[in-house]
Amino acid sequence: MPINHDVVGATGAPVTHSWTSRDSLLYALGVGAGLDELAFTTENSHDIAQRTLPTMAAVIGGGIAGAVAAIGEFNFAMLVHGEQSFVQHREIPVEGSLTATGRITGIFDKGSGAVVAFEGDCVDDATGETLLTVGSAIFIRGEGGWGGDRGPSGDRNAAPDRSPDHSVTYSTRPDQALIYRLSGDRNPLHSDPWFAALAGFDRPILHGLCTYGFTGRALLHTLCDSDPARFRSMEGRFASPVYPGEDLTVEMWRLGAGACVFQTRGQDGRVVFAGGRHTFDE
Repeated sequence: MPINHDVVGATGAPVTHSWTSRDSLLYALGVGAGLDELAFTTENSHDIAQRTLPTMAAVIGGGIAGAVAAIGEFNFAMLVHGEQSFVQHREIPVEGSLTATGRITGIFDKGSGAVVAFEGDCVDDATGETLLTVGSAIFIRGEGGWGGDRGPSGDRNAAPDRSPDHSVTYSTRPDQALIYRLSGDRNPLHSDPWFAALAGFDRPILHGLCTYGFTGRALLHTLCDSDPARFRSMEGRFASPVYPGEDLTVEMWRLGAGACVFQTRGQDGRVVFAGGRHTFDE
């Protein structure tokens, strides 16, 4: 049975997500933070208060995907994570609880598959204020071809034709996915060699949102002076799988006050995260 193409605007049931100081620490370790980022990796330093990496928004705001049920039944093995974005309205607390309500903002016919876009607000349960606005898009192979709107096209947030203003390289660990998966995504594609082979990979691949977190760390430390309160938004598109153990290089081009475009390259130079845009407080 094909997916329902007439559910743009449909809203999923609210999803509540709570997290602890330990969860924030584990997430930071999962996206590569270490001894030189103690504000994110320890809670008991005598002179450094614990804080939360902004890209943890992608984990605690994941409840917006609850709206996916509205599009009907499909083979989840054909689903690929396409895009991810968030706006941080205020700094994410080290521990807390939020309620996320997702809505479908678009369904697009790409011929070989369908793109379904979601967006949702994440409300801090303690204050009643919107903490985050989170967006994502998924590509479902084999669900295209019904003659619908193809949706946005073109190279959004294209990098300027010049050398980047900043370039930061981080090394991922060979066991990086085993750490990251403890933040909630237990898909065996990222841990089980047998399952990865079924999907056509010679070994497990890194979570796209782990690459997203490494990229966010580079933006935070380079453009926000390591201050999460200055981090406003981040968006982009997953372009190529990453293997644990690869080096990741984040290239940034300033667009003026408080904005940049960026991309992330794998160890062989291929772009693995494309069309990135980041806004921040100067």
